[in-house]
Amino acid sequence: MARQKGIIKLKGTIGDISFYKTTDGHLAREKGGVEKDRIMSDPAFQRTRENGSEFGRAGKGGKLIRNAIRILLQNAKDKRVTSRLTKELVTVVKSDPMNERGQRTIQDGNLGLIKGFDFNIRGKLGTTLFAPFLVAYDRATGDVTADLDAFSPIIRIAAPGGTTHFKLVMGAAELDFVNESFIVDMKDSGILHYTAPDIAPLSLAGVLTPNSTLPVIVVLGVEFYQEVNGEMYPLKNGAFNALAVVLTDTL
Repeated sequence: MARQKGIIKLKGTIGDISFYKTTDGHLAREKGGVEKDRIMSDPAFQRTRENGSEFGRAGKGGKLIRNAIRILLQNAKDKRVTSRLTKELVTVVKSDPMNERGQRTIQDGNLGLIKGFDFNIRGKLGTTLFAPFLVAYDRATGDVTADLDAFSPIIRIAAPGGTTHFKLVMGAAELDFVNESFIVDMKDSGILHYTAPDIAPLSLAGVLTPNSTLPVIVVLGVEFYQEVNGEMYPLKNGAFNALAVVLTDTL
């Protein structure tokens, strides 16, 4: 591919050259490749069709996860989160030991492979929150908890410059990958002083459907704020907020 330069940026197709805009800027590339009809019917492209089917399933699964935690994700994501999450979910699909190639699914794969996934590479949870925490999910009752012992924010949280306050957030979601639906519960600590000498023990508690048979994920995050004239503003529009998958659970 080639990068477009100059004042006027093109969009569309001229001859065999396609012009388009991406997060990396305005690009251009020559049309080519195999006809779609042949890919969809030629036995020689069976593997291609299987890979495409599973990739599509991973893409839909990623969209479901992002929709489930959208409120939290609005404040803690990078511009490549969609492609990064899809890539991880392709790995989950490929871990499915039950179905044939091309028919493998997220729900039959090892969802635990996305544990630790950071939705914002500019603000990773592991390099932001250093206070020990314990996350638990009871499938029988549906109870979800994230507990932290008392800690000093300026010692246990690596905050960007200008931070005056912060908030801890938790989201728990039941994910129905087959019907593309979800149930979610979100809790937060409320806005806390970053320079407070000590924060009392915190417990974020949510609840999902008792005895659910669906896969469950729990995310934990930190949001940063700056106080100006008594008003709280998301620091740098949340550019360094952290949010990560801290627990997965399947039957």
